[in-house]
Amino acid sequence: MLKYISRRIAQMAFTFLLLLSLSYLLLEAMPGDFGQQFLEDPKLTGEERAALVRIYGLDKPPHERFLRYMGALLSGNLGVSFQYYPRPVVDVIFERAPRTLVLFLTSTITAYYVGFLAGKLLAWRRGRALEYVATIGGVTLYTVFTPWFGLMMIWLFAYSFKWMPLGQFITPVFWRRAPTDANTVFGWMLLSAFLAGLALLMIALLSRRLMGRTKTLTRWGGAAATIGVLLAVWGSSELGPYARDILWHITLPVLTVTLISFAGIMLLTRNSMLETLREDYIMAARAKGLPEAVIRDKHAARNAMLPVVTALVFALAGAIGGGVITETVFSYPGMGLTLLQAVQVQDIPMTMGGIVFIGLLSLLAHLAADILYVYLDPRIRYA
Repeated sequence: MLKYISRRIAQMAFTFLLLLSLSYLLLEAMPGDFGQQFLEDPKLTGEERAALVRIYGLDKPPHERFLRYMGALLSGNLGVSFQYYPRPVVDVIFERAPRTLVLFLTSTITAYYVGFLAGKLLAWRRGRALEYVATIGGVTLYTVFTPWFGLMMIWLFAYSFKWMPLGQFITPVFWRRAPTDANTVFGWMLLSAFLAGLALLMIALLSRRLMGRTKTLTRWGGAAATIGVLLAVWGSSELGPYARDILWHITLPVLTVTLISFAGIMLLTRNSMLETLREDYIMAARAKGLPEAVIRDKHAARNAMLPVVTALVFALAGAIGGGVITETVFSYPGMGLTLLQAVQVQDIPMTMGGIVFIGLLSLLAHLAADILYVYLDPRIRYA
């Protein structure tokens, strides 16, 4: 297994280098001089303009700029963004990437968990009226035009009912008297969520040896206690109202992405589960007299999970690509919207920084999928 992982990491490094090379060359091939729109700013003096040309290497041929960029990239320097000058690209990514990851990780994990459970139950109870209604609803959501659906969600919940804000990440007027900035509050929220997740994971692991009702009470009681402590801490903090404002703004985008993702994974799980139920080992398990819940959850559902895990990996890897649409519709300042704006103004350092982030996320997601396959299906072995 370790030998396979080492070989995969070497392949990932080569793929990553090839991705960066092709992306940089395509950006360089764009018509026009991407530096002129910044250098022709009338506010710049001749000395400042010459300094910028020298700093960005705009006086060098493309191949020299490429080698210079790759050398800086290997040292962890992604350059300075044209659009957010003089902020480094790394600082912009560290600010925007967590917002996108929270948006899509929350919606994707929720959608895949609920969608897998729903698809499993629909396949197990095939032929009932609920299956037809859920299938039609799932197909409708799966094929819906995402920008239109996002706009309809805004019109319904934000404009008509006024339950949600119209967009953005925070309410600017409300944050005028905030004791700190939104990024700091968001960082504390991420830390709290991480600690709560660790607590829930420990409770799940410790309760594995328990049986029956004791196991259920331990898990649900531990989850309720963890959530209660989390709410109590934030409720007594002066940052609590500002954290609620961030959650209020992020709820509608999360709900929109969750509904669209849920539909696809429910249909995929249902089809995979139906194929699995036709296998001979399911008939053998029934012949042994195993309980129906054991056959459904430990024999059929576990093997039906493999294509679902594959779809989950591709969904996580494509989070930034999907974020371009979703974040634009909701004016959500994440990596997707940042990448779109960088391409529009030909901010090559920022665009390449976004591609670096997307490439690393995609490659790591595929590596995680390969490892999960071994855990989910004991028949899979890597040399």
